[in-house]
Amino acid sequence: MTINVGLIGYGYSATVFHAPLISKVNDLHLKVVVSSQDAKVRNDYPNVEVLPDINSILEHKEIDVVIITSPNTTHYEYAKKAILAGKHVVVEKPFTVTSIEASELIALAQNKGILLTVFHNRRWDNDFLTIRELLKTDLLGSLSTYEAHYDRFRPNVRDRWREKNIPGSGMLYDLGSHLIDQALTLFGMPKTVWADLRAEREGAEAIDYFHIVLGYKDFKAILHSGSIVREAGPRFMLHGNQGSFIKYGLDSQEEQLKRGILPGSPEWGKDHLEEYGRLTTEIGGVTIRGTIETLPGRYEEFYESLAKTIKLGTVFPVQAEEARDTIRIIEYAIKSHQEQQTIRIL
Repeated sequence: MTINVGLIGYGYSATVFHAPLISKVNDLHLKVVVSSQDAKVRNDYPNVEVLPDINSILEHKEIDVVIITSPNTTHYEYAKKAILAGKHVVVEKPFTVTSIEASELIALAQNKGILLTVFHNRRWDNDFLTIRELLKTDLLGSLSTYEAHYDRFRPNVRDRWREKNIPGSGMLYDLGSHLIDQALTLFGMPKTVWADLRAEREGAEAIDYFHIVLGYKDFKAILHSGSIVREAGPRFMLHGNQGSFIKYGLDSQEEQLKRGILPGSPEWGKDHLEEYGRLTTEIGGVTIRGTIETLPGRYEEFYESLAKTIKLGTVFPVQAEEARDTIRIIEYAIKSHQEQQTIRIL
């Protein structure tokens, strides 16, 4: 059974992530792309049909799955239309602009028997996969703080929708979606949310800096991103009463995809030796220091799981309800910043 895929949009996320990953999954076939960049699409994928608008793809009887990579403000509208057209739906993160929109789409998909999911690919980052395995051990003991950074050095504001003062724009929805989803995947929903949000660059219209503290029963999860970070510090810092783990550097898969390196290549998803995480712990009264080899990243697992779920009815690893929780945390963070107080989640 070949599952025909239709891709809405052909910008950065579509060209770097979605289309290349789909091409490496045997059961998936990229059949249609909705884009005004006809020549670009055909240059990359000569056998793909290029359509002018979303209605064309929804009326296409051979399309089984629609992937939405258009601007954030269109996610709700396009996903709703696709569900009503009987198509399975993948939405690029962030899921929607509001949690109310997300809840409506979830209910509609359930009513129609449609698979609805969100491309939270950084659950398959090599460093995050390593941390998930580390937390299954006792090497850190009882966790006290979990800190994740996604910093950039982009001091100049660019003329693009992601940096305009419109709903769903800015770094909180962009990079914040990644960091929040990772924290919720590890620890579930927190009890409290506190946030400091800023437009730190000259001329910035949207949030380009955030510092979020998620409060759990016995520890804090700190999520941070800034746009004026010339030299980044650690990507992850985890501290417990038994040990600490510190990891520098970003997962390699995005840069590899940009260079045309695909899943199956010998170096796919692997980390640089010098960026392996450093572990300091105590075993039997002896302090031990060393590195932990980073597990290979595997973004392709998202689309492999998609094909398996459609064919066999298995449980998909990114539930729409989980993606909605990420949007809820974003809303709590905005509320916390506006009210200058910690928000307690009921």
